[in-house]
Order: sequence, then C-alpha cells, then structure tokens
Amino acid sequence: MKLGRITGKVWATAKDPKLNSLTLYVMQPVDEHDKLLGTELIAVDTVGSREGDLVYWVGGAEATFPFHDRQIPSDATIVGLVDRLDTQPDGTA
Repeated sequence: MKLGRITGKVWATAKDPKLNSLTLYVMQPVDEHDKLLGTELIAVDTVGSREGDLVYWVGGAEATFPFHDRQIPSDATIVGLVDRLDTQPDGTA
C-alpha cells in the first residue's frame, strides 16, 4: 500500500458504466513525510475520503480487489484513511 493526499474531486457527466455510483478523486502520491512523489492520479474511493485527507491506496491489479461483484477500469483505488502516522525521530518510518 502507498500513501496519497486527496487534492480534488472528479466530476464526470459520462463515464464507463462500470464506474457508476463510484466516486473518483484526484490524488497526489506522497511519502511518509508528506513529500510529493510523482504526478497526481485519478483514484476510485472506497472509504468516503474528502479533499485534504491522507489516505492509503493500492495500484495495478490490486486496485480491482475491493470490488468483488464487478471488474472496474481502475489502476488506483483508495482503501483506507490515515488517522495517524508515526515515524522515527531520525526520519525512518
């Protein structure tokens, strides 16, 4: 799993029917110190995220695992909200 910060919401008037009833967010991957990693992604939300939330997410084939009843066209899925993140004083996680 990876960390990400929700930076926006996607509004779509037309999308693949397999994505109906699912919320899409713009997410910036970050490290454990909230430093930006790579470029923003569009991610399917499964936990009720909101803009500004720190989340953990999965990518690739694992992005479809939370949807047992259907196969979705997604490469990134938000699977949890981060309530607290503790790191060691020396900067290691």
